[in-house]
Amino acid sequence: MFRYVDFMTNEYTAMYERSLGDPDAFWADAARGIDWIKPWHSVLDRDATPAARWFVGGEMNTCYNALDRHVSGGRADQAAIIYDSAVTGVIETYTYAEVLDRVARLAGVLAARGVGKGDRVIIYMPMIPQAAIAMLACARLGAIHSVVFGGFASGELAVRIDDCEPKAIISASCGLEVNRTIEYKPLLDRAIEIATHKPDHCIIYQRDMLVADMEPGRDLDWAEEMASAVPHDCVPVAATDPLYILYTSGTTGQPKGIIRDNGGHAVALKWSMQNIYDVSPGEVWWAASDVGWVVGHSYIVYAPLFHGCTSVLYEGKPVGTPDAGAFWRVIADHGVVSMFTAPTAIRVIRQHDPDGALMAGHDLSRYRSLFLAGERLDPATLAWSEEKLGVPVIDHWWQTETGWPIAAASLGMGTVPVKPGSPGPPVPGWDMAALGPDGVELPAGEIGALCVRLPMPPGSLPTLWNAGQRFVDTYLSGFDGFYETADAGYIDEDGYIFVMARTDDIINVAGHRLSTGALEEVLMSHPSVAECAVIGVADAVKGQLPIGLLVLQVGVEQDNEAVVRDVVAAVRDQIGPVAASKSTAVVKRLPKTRSGKILRGTIAKIADDDEWKMPATVDDPVIFDEITEVLGTLGYPRR
Repeated sequence: MFRYVDFMTNEYTAMYERSLGDPDAFWADAARGIDWIKPWHSVLDRDATPAARWFVGGEMNTCYNALDRHVSGGRADQAAIIYDSAVTGVIETYTYAEVLDRVARLAGVLAARGVGKGDRVIIYMPMIPQAAIAMLACARLGAIHSVVFGGFASGELAVRIDDCEPKAIISASCGLEVNRTIEYKPLLDRAIEIATHKPDHCIIYQRDMLVADMEPGRDLDWAEEMASAVPHDCVPVAATDPLYILYTSGTTGQPKGIIRDNGGHAVALKWSMQNIYDVSPGEVWWAASDVGWVVGHSYIVYAPLFHGCTSVLYEGKPVGTPDAGAFWRVIADHGVVSMFTAPTAIRVIRQHDPDGALMAGHDLSRYRSLFLAGERLDPATLAWSEEKLGVPVIDHWWQTETGWPIAAASLGMGTVPVKPGSPGPPVPGWDMAALGPDGVELPAGEIGALCVRLPMPPGSLPTLWNAGQRFVDTYLSGFDGFYETADAGYIDEDGYIFVMARTDDIINVAGHRLSTGALEEVLMSHPSVAECAVIGVADAVKGQLPIGLLVLQVGVEQDNEAVVRDVVAAVRDQIGPVAASKSTAVVKRLPKTRSGKILRGTIAKIADDDEWKMPATVDDPVIFDEITEVLGTLGYPRR
């Protein structure tokens, strides 16, 4: 159970205790923050299967809560979305009234083509405002959208088409990277050719830099359809009806279709903007992610619009568009008060601008907090960010499945202190435990499986699309009465959560369970290391051995061999001789997904000479040739 300490704010402690002691009353109060067409008859149905359901019997519309009520409530002329494309140089501002007009007309286009409540629509688009408009148009109709990251390979897109069987697909002619244009239409055409299920129509947004060929009878031009569209009103849906399906990787190779419902999702996200992020209606917020990921769903599109904020939608990179000062330029230009991005983005910025020189000249006076999530935030990156920005830097932890944060030093509940290496204490609503293999809660400081005591709070997944038993097998069967996060870590004596690794990233060296996250923390403490990855590889004698891969700072003179010697010695000193390994090397870069997560599992399979598949989300496939070569110099795979 959570352990309270004197330095916690009274506001946080009171909210947390109430959220667990009387969740029905707590979330009923939070639900007053959104507009309902029909009130619920049960705040929480604990007997629902396969998981408890929130706001049962209630009716509402997600799009109405994101747009209509703000337009009628005085925010019609306020900016809803600021589109900042660093790759094209285009900056556009869309007011709430303008977004509502476009969304209502696109909903009319979809309805005229037979899309209605409960139908699925795949959205396969780059980071442009039309992607958010498409999502909201589906929500307006009660249709279920499934956003697939723009540029995904045809085979991966085909799998998703066959699983959710969309009535329509909304796409664009192309996406843009720093030095190349990605043609989406050939990828889409090939996916439809491969898939067994065929959509009735594809709506294609033609970008100026590339015009796609159209398939007569199937493909519709976005601009032409919108020009003659009849705006469509919001369709009432049950709080428990699905809003979207978002596919995430599955260990079987078959993606898992995470379902998000309408009611609980709106309540949790609206509540989170003020209470976790301390952002008020009317302020400018920026989640530097992609609409194809859960961060983009929750905190580019839905949460800021539920809350009446202005959301920045950025088409660009942390570096290279044009340099490592891009983020600071966006913050200054648009008056961003708080930003959310991945630790990887900050590490890359630090690698290219270790002194933070590119912050100079940008007015950051309105900027007041940085939130980081997506993978573990190492203390070195935390310290650099705090020093250079001079604002609170908040690590927080959540998953595609949860839809919003599990743990955070929430700024909206007073000053909850930050502990380096921890994303903070659990957010109200989340009852956390670290469990041993036998399901018994572990003492403070002992690493185990991080789990959520059921029922989960609103906004978390109620099941998987067309896979209820898989949902139970994956998340609920490991520990009776708990949702298993598949993250490993511990809870300290103050109740702070420390997420050390995925459970399959805990390595066993000569009988000692070691966290790859703890090893990476030591490597990152070296001033020359910009980022790193530690993996466990098979060893006939010790079971597993750690391998460390280091990326060094740009523009800093250093002796690679000396850096390797230093970090190996540091691991021996800080973790112990059992963890020390000379299998450490410097690499130019690490393989990552397009969302910035390092592909540690794939590296481990290469080192162990296991069969592996090119990840669908890898940002640059060529990098695996480089990694294979470096692993070879370390003697892996062993033959």
